Amino acid sequence: MATRSSITLQTLRDSSQEIPTRTESTIEKPNSPFQSDFPEGGKHAWLTVAGASACLFVSFGWVNCVGIFQEYYQTHQLKEYTASEIAWIPSLQVFFMIFSGLFVGKIYDDYGPRPLLLAGTFFHVFGLMMASLAKTYYQILLSQAFCSAIGASMVFYPSFTTVSTWFLAKRGAAMGLVVSGSSLGGVIFPIMLIHLIPEVGFAWSMRICAFLILALLAFANATMRSRVPPTKRPFEVMALLRPFKEPTFLLLTAAVFFFYWGMFIPITFIVEHALSHGMSLHLANYLVPILNGASIFGRTVPNALADKVGHFNVMIVMSGFTAILILALWLPATGNAAIIIFAALFGIGSGAGVGLTPALCAKISPLPEIGTRTGAAFSISAIAALTGSPIGGKLVADEHGSFKYAIVFGGVSCAIGCMLFIATRASLVGMKMAKM
Repeated sequence: MATRSSITLQTLRDSSQEIPTRTESTIEKPNSPFQSDFPEGGKHAWLTVAGASACLFVSFGWVNCVGIFQEYYQTHQLKEYTASEIAWIPSLQVFFMIFSGLFVGKIYDDYGPRPLLLAGTFFHVFGLMMASLAKTYYQILLSQAFCSAIGASMVFYPSFTTVSTWFLAKRGAAMGLVVSGSSLGGVIFPIMLIHLIPEVGFAWSMRICAFLILALLAFANATMRSRVPPTKRPFEVMALLRPFKEPTFLLLTAAVFFFYWGMFIPITFIVEHALSHGMSLHLANYLVPILNGASIFGRTVPNALADKVGHFNVMIVMSGFTAILILALWLPATGNAAIIIFAALFGIGSGAGVGLTPALCAKISPLPEIGTRTGAAFSISAIAALTGSPIGGKLVADEHGSFKYAIVFGGVSCAIGCMLFIATRASLVGMKMAKM
């Protein structure tokens, strides 16, 4: 105990000069004065969790229904464009929402969550309102893939970081509740659009979704607050690049990149794959809500379990489980039952991967830099989100409609991600059996 105390005191004395390299001791014993008294609950903490879950509902949950727009634009406003050209709209929407975290994280560390939530509310809602009026390719691109996505990013990242300031021992469970909001959004938004577009038209469907987003973000603005005051630092490019000099952070970022690279293949192509094997369009359209509904379980139970047995331990198991599902179940699947079972199980596996990523970033980051470092890790994974689906689409086209090599690409990528999660854990505590 004396050794742990001396390490902590020395860390506090050095914190005004530079952030120390994290060792096993500093991971187990927090290295910030703010980390000694996490409430682990209370009214403000759980209201923050509720507000953060609403933010995930309207950001990642909204992005989860991008496939609806791909099909609609291809047969309506943008029917003169190729499917590949239209695909850049949802791809860039995902990219900008995730990649913007590199800058959103820095703003959060300097100013806290309030300015980001207010600005994000405006840009997200305004972008969707403009998309409801858009008629041309560039109008849709600017409104939905850029303006709305940037706004979504401004509410997406502060959610994880703000909740991290209230919880340590229960951080996994709290993060799971937050990320479950994205699963719920991924169920509700597609069903809303499927039923609203034929009833009230595309324009009013977008406006109704935008009004729902506005109401939820008003709730988030009223409830989310950080326990830790912001620490403003001069902007330095090296501050964004410095985490990548740490082998552990670099390994974690690479693991997330490869896992997300493979994970977006089923998310993008599961409906098209099902249709190619004879599933009806009506049933195939509900595969996305089935996947996202199952991910509610995947983003809550494994996170709560991770608090007991270790976040890296659970992430390794769930990422390996996801890779096996893709290669051993989805690859040979041809009938409706097998494809539906895969959608549900993949939702659990991939949901755990998404839900645990922020907790892993927080685990190897000093508290005052969680925003910047989480944003940096996610910004690299944005490149995976941007390129994974086009690579999969090219493999499908080259094989004349066969999904075989696209599925193999997705499964192998997730398997590489699993191995890199193992390497990250080894760099922290070696190969010994421990809660990590």
